Amino acid sequence: MSATTIAPDTRIPLRGHLRHTGALVRRNLLWIRQDPESMFDALLFPIVFTLLFVYVFGGSIGQSLGGGQQQYVQYVVPGLMAMMGMNMAQGVGTGFNQDFNSGVMDRFRSLPIGRGSVLFAKIAVELLRMLFATAVLMIVGVLVGFDIENWAGLVASVGLSAVFGSALMWVFLTLGVVMKNAQSVQAMGFLVLMPLQFGSSIFAPTESMPGWLQAFTDYNPLSSLADTARGLMVGGPVAHDLWVTLGWSVALTAVMAPVAIHKFRTKS
Repeated sequence: MSATTIAPDTRIPLRGHLRHTGALVRRNLLWIRQDPESMFDALLFPIVFTLLFVYVFGGSIGQSLGGGQQQYVQYVVPGLMAMMGMNMAQGVGTGFNQDFNSGVMDRFRSLPIGRGSVLFAKIAVELLRMLFATAVLMIVGVLVGFDIENWAGLVASVGLSAVFGSALMWVFLTLGVVMKNAQSVQAMGFLVLMPLQFGSSIFAPTESMPGWLQAFTDYNPLSSLADTARGLMVGGPVAHDLWVTLGWSVALTAVMAPVAIHKFRTKS
């Protein structure tokens, strides 16, 4: 392929990058419209996890919180919101890898478009899927008894989850580029997600955990995100966990976004 076929990113103005990103977002949304099954995870994940944890663990863990199942609903729903960005992030990595293996990315890289536009479009569409999953979660949460005490806090929690989720997506986009197949991306994602999810305050308070595990949860960004969402939505301290979550988000984006874009540009 000749060098004149592909315009380097440095020759494309910001307006051009935005136009390319918008066009790719529209392309990805049209693909979802043609393949509605791709939304099943965003629809079913919040339903299954909410019902599973509320009705299986709600009674016992709720008692440890000083109440019952209703008390656990108030605890776990904000925590599950913190999971949305992470689970959607894994999906963007596998989808990106499948696009490479199907030849779609070779076509994109042969076009005179900004390389970053392809990645930003992926993240934008995945954030829309995350917002859809969050809306389903809140509907199911209300149906099982969740009481939204602060609507402004709900909006802030959704925004913070989107910020942290988008930061994680850069990690999984990098995995989508460097891994050989989607199964490898899923396996690596599982190894990353499981310790972070269950070694956190998402599902249960950390006070009863062993000391070494409590030390891990103190530095786990999902614990900070879940505790911030609880504080914003049902009341409680917010400031420290908010800044920790924002710090993790900025650090992950600053480190992984350039890596993902570089790997995408240089992948053979």
